[in-house]
Amino acid sequence: KSRLYELELRKLQADRDKLESAKTDIEWGHQIRSYVLDQSRIKDLRTGVEKGDTQRVLDGDLDDFISASLKRGV
Repeated sequence: KSRLYELELRKLQADRDKLESAKTDIEWGHQIRSYVLDQSRIKDLRTGVEKGDTQRVLDGDLDDFISASLKRGV
């Protein structure tokens, strides 16, 4: 029984390690969206969608960003 338990633990750890290695870095240059408030624009770097009404986007108006992402399959 203990061997089976150890084997199962190793499998679980391998799965966790695989998930951890698949994570991307969260550092400057790897972000999805850039909020440049001093120039009053927000640009989605994956889709190229750019908005000038920053407050509206920050208030939750993300429809254009979502639509563009869905169209691109991102």
